[in-house]
Amino acid sequence: MKEETTRSMNSNTEALDARYIDVAALDWAPSPFEGIQTKILYSDPNTGMSTIMFKMAPGAVVPPHEHTAVEQTYMIEGSLADDQGEVTAGNFVWRPGGNAHKAWAPKGAVFISFFMKPNRFFDGAKFFTEDD
Repeated sequence: MKEETTRSMNSNTEALDARYIDVAALDWAPSPFEGIQTKILYSDPNTGMSTIMFKMAPGAVVPPHEHTAVEQTYMIEGSLADDQGEVTAGNFVWRPGGNAHKAWAPKGAVFISFFMKPNRFFDGAKFFTEDD
C-alpha cells in the first residue's frame, strides 16, 4: 500500500524510479584504445556526465587527454599510473578540470570512474560514451 501511495503522489514516477544495474551481467565492451574495455553504468547525453567501469590489460595505455571537469576514480584491482603518481587497489584519486596526463596500467587494472564531462583526447579520439 505504501508503494501505491507514494506513486500516486508523484505523477512522473517512471522518470524518478531508481535504475538498478546488474554490473556482473553486463558484457565488457571494447574501447577505442587497445587493451581497454568498458562497462557504461551511467551516461547522460545532455550533460556529458558518466560513470564507467574500466578493465585494462597489463601495460595498456590511456593516451594523453585533458579532464574537462572533475574526474573521480576508485581502483578495484591493480593500479593506474601517470607522471603524477599511482592509484592502487582500494584507493581513490580525483583530478580537477584542466588536469592533463597519459595513464597506464603496469600490471592491469579494474576501476570505476565518474566523469562530470567527457575527457578531451589530444589525438582526436572520441570519449568512451560518444558515438563514432
